[in-house]
Amino acid sequence: MSAQQGAETPEQGAETPERTTERLTRRGLRLAKFTVAYNVVEGVVAIAAGIAAGLVSVIGFGIDSGIESISAVLVGLRLSARLRHGEADERKELITLRLVAITFFLLAGYVTVEGVRSLVVGDTPESSPVAIGLLIASLVVMPLLAEAKRRVGVALGDPLILADAAETRICVLLSLSTLVGLVVFALTGAGWVDAVAGFVIAAFAIHEGREAWEGELAHDHGHADGDHHDHDAHGHDEHGHDEHEHDRDGDQRKAAVDG
Repeated sequence: MSAQQGAETPEQGAETPERTTERLTRRGLRLAKFTVAYNVVEGVVAIAAGIAAGLVSVIGFGIDSGIESISAVLVGLRLSARLRHGEADERKELITLRLVAITFFLLAGYVTVEGVRSLVVGDTPESSPVAIGLLIASLVVMPLLAEAKRRVGVALGDPLILADAAETRICVLLSLSTLVGLVVFALTGAGWVDAVAGFVIAAFAIHEGREAWEGELAHDHGHADGDHHDHDAHGHDEHGHDEHEHDRDGDQRKAAVDG
């Protein structure tokens, strides 16, 4: 066999950076679609169970599932647009991040008002085995989904996917805090525990909403590889180099893809 015949063509050999980016973007899109499907079901069940039992924290958790679905839809639309046009629209993606932040603030307002009302009126909620089972399932599924999103986001150096991963991580924390509140309530019968769990949800939502608005979610989790270069708003370092090009060629992407 001649050297020419044995040589690999670009089509037959290793992936080009462009193909890797497209493959990872499609993976991010699939994760966004799964997030929407799962959270729609989770939200409907949680809100129904919360209303039936009078549990503010569970209703708030269900609303958060709806918010996460909205976030995933927005992310999915932007990823689809990238695949169609071959590049990201930074202005539209910044708007998307701001919309996600606003939904966090709306969630915080709802659970705070309902928690205060519950304490003032003295409502006594009922226990809900359905809600407890749903929260346990969320604690199994959501960490895996958040990590999968984080890997794609880090590999692409993508602030939008990283922000969506952060929103999924908050779902894990909310699941845990809500579950603890329900278990304590089921064991002690203390109705105020549910309202307090709702306030915890509000605190998480405000914190994450502020970080999403300021873009700090992506900054905190997008440079875990120890890269301490300063970057401007367009993803360039102090030397004018595009950080996304570094990510495409770096060992971080290879590790993330292989993982």
